[in-house]
Amino acid sequence: MENRILGLHHITAIANNAKSNLDFYTQVLGLRLVKKTVNFDDPGTYHFYFGNEEGTPGTILTFFPWEGIGKGTNGSGLATHIGYSVPKGSLEFWTNRLKQFNINVEESEIFGEKLISFKDLDGLQLQFIESSTPDDRKIWTTDDIKDENGLKGFHNVTLTLKRAEPTIKVLTDILGYDLQKQDGQRYRFATDAIETAKLIDIIEDDKLSVGRNAAGTNHHIAFRVANDEILMEYREKVMSAGLNITPKIDRDYFYSLYFREPGGILFEIATENPGFTVDEPLNELGQNLKLPKQYEAIRAKVEEALPKLS
Repeated sequence: MENRILGLHHITAIANNAKSNLDFYTQVLGLRLVKKTVNFDDPGTYHFYFGNEEGTPGTILTFFPWEGIGKGTNGSGLATHIGYSVPKGSLEFWTNRLKQFNINVEESEIFGEKLISFKDLDGLQLQFIESSTPDDRKIWTTDDIKDENGLKGFHNVTLTLKRAEPTIKVLTDILGYDLQKQDGQRYRFATDAIETAKLIDIIEDDKLSVGRNAAGTNHHIAFRVANDEILMEYREKVMSAGLNITPKIDRDYFYSLYFREPGGILFEIATENPGFTVDEPLNELGQNLKLPKQYEAIRAKVEEALPKLS
């Protein structure tokens, strides 16, 4: 068993409206709604998990759609860009598709990889990237989006910081990442423990103002470990580095630890176990409202408080 960080587990962001968030990610981008549950601390707010068929770690983008929270501001101290791996030759398909929905698309290249950048309805910055490394992850397909175009899962996530060095120390000394490439003030870190969802980019910009968390911004990024035992080894490592970290938290589908890295970004470490089929079969994932145990007794009240999705 590899007792290392296995790349990204999931990324969590904030949205302004549950229905439009659900429609965009399932209908426009063609992701599977893998789990429909609620925020552990705020049961009147949904927690959506979007990914591939099984909800494989490294494919899962999750949202807290806080109704009417209003737009946040991307800036330093946040994970500012979420990069998805897409099949070679699919960028033209995505450019045309996004334009059909009146979404502005920009073409560019980072570290020799072609990509398009655009924002979701709340302003969350997404990038679809033709990865230069092989990616054989299974794609969730829809009537409109087939294998040759669908999203494979995360390629990278970009952290924007006033000072890169303290965060780099956490990535390299604690989480086991290595510097792979550098171009000016952009750094790319990778782990060789896994083939995909393994890249963390850092942009250092001391002139950028601090970001403000609300809709269209990242809430936290989660790193993946195989099980609870390895999770708790990382807890010791983080504490030994003098950083505050939570006790182990049961999130029903994985176990988690949370800590803020020195640049202010909330990091989570999450386990692969028990996974998303622990409370519903694979063919029914995302179809039923699943509640954390403490809210099951007040299900009717919770359902009444949640925003309507149809």
